[in-house]
Amino acid sequence: MSRIGKKPVPMPAGVTASTQGQTLTVKGPKGTLSMQMIEDISYEIQEGAISVQPGNETKRARAFWGMHRTLVQNLVTGVSEGFTKVLEITGVGYRAAAQGKNLRLQLGYSHDVNVPVPAGIDIRTPDATTVEISGIDRQQVGQLAAEIRRWRKPEPYKGKGIKYRGEFIFRKEGKKK
Repeated sequence: MSRIGKKPVPMPAGVTASTQGQTLTVKGPKGTLSMQMIEDISYEIQEGAISVQPGNETKRARAFWGMHRTLVQNLVTGVSEGFTKVLEITGVGYRAAAQGKNLRLQLGYSHDVNVPVPAGIDIRTPDATTVEISGIDRQQVGQLAAEIRRWRKPEPYKGKGIKYRGEFIFRKEGKKK
């Protein structure tokens, strides 16, 4: 039995959910998100909560139960609070600047890297070495953060590169004489 799946997803004030066909739609103060439902899982919208249960006793239904409950939780959290990822840039001359719907990165290459920002995602650069990515869709926020980080992953010797805030970089000692 899924320990996560057993718990109903609480809906804060101002958040409403509805089903139409095979689509679950959640509306809140920050916007609207929807997801495709599968027939192996049953979704019950109660007052103040959404309950996710396996629709039958197949192995697939039990395997998807906890994951779909978490996906519903991400919808509710996204439309009520939103999601934010913070990236920190470390290295001499490494900088970031938000310019409209693009993020310009200077990462030690011979050229600047321009990363287009998809619709529904906001990027802020409070200073030249910090990038804040926020939006209501958790998958989009995480995907954009991973794509930005991929340009210069943190290396273990000096720690230079782009890392998530709070991420621990295992450091190595380097050469000895």
